[in-house]
Amino acid sequence: MIESVLEALSYPPIGRAFAACFLCGASCALLSVFVVLMRMPLIGVSMSHAAFAGAVLGMLMDINPFLSGFILCLLAAAVLGPLSDRAEMAPENILGIMFSFLMGVAFLGMGILTRSKAQALSLMWGSLLTLSSADLVILAVVTMLLAVFIVLFFKEIRAVLFNRRLAASSGVPERAIYYALLFFTGAVISSNLATVGGLLIFALLVQPGAVAMQLTYNLKSFFWISAAAGVTACLTGLAASYIFDIPSGAAVVLAATLLFTLAFVFSPKRRRTRSGANKSIL
Repeated sequence: MIESVLEALSYPPIGRAFAACFLCGASCALLSVFVVLMRMPLIGVSMSHAAFAGAVLGMLMDINPFLSGFILCLLAAAVLGPLSDRAEMAPENILGIMFSFLMGVAFLGMGILTRSKAQALSLMWGSLLTLSSADLVILAVVTMLLAVFIVLFFKEIRAVLFNRRLAASSGVPERAIYYALLFFTGAVISSNLATVGGLLIFALLVQPGAVAMQLTYNLKSFFWISAAAGVTACLTGLAASYIFDIPSGAAVVLAATLLFTLAFVFSPKRRRTRSGANKSIL
């Protein structure tokens, strides 16, 4: 069994897929902490559709689809930040409008795409075995930058997650932190477009954080548990895809859902809730 696994990993596409799964799980799971604690799950939906729409537009204009997806993700983040601060609407409403618009752009592009739609479909559902070394390097750089950002600004991030207005009144640059999180959301999603796909990556931006939410009140532990859940889901999904010959993106999402189900069923927080205890994450 171990020999067959090592033999599979020695095959370059499998080795790259394994590394990409590890990086994808870690990067998405770290962002999942912010998505869950700030109660903004729609940000993952909107950004994933921005990446997919940008990639399809890139194919229509004969430019690199990953570059165009990254650019449109950053543009969406740049619009979302100031608009949610200045508009007299909740961020969830703005995200809903952005999501529906970007979904329309993506499927319009799919409809008028004259050449083979195979590449566009791979960007929608992900294709781990077609990853190039350049894709892997970009994903590694984005994951490393996100981790460094969290370590350097952990105190400021904790203040923003607790209460943005209170953080601002305490002198924390909460707007810069919030905009940086939007930037990293766009960067992580676009760099993972070929790994899980523009539609399924939303699950990895919510479920690892939801797993951690069931298991801890401590913010540092929250990050570690979320990262472990994300990496475990990705590697388990890759293994299931290899063994049972099923789509890797769907397998990863199902593995993440299974982890959340187990965390929910065995959550120590449920027992504390029944006993009347209630704590916030710090």
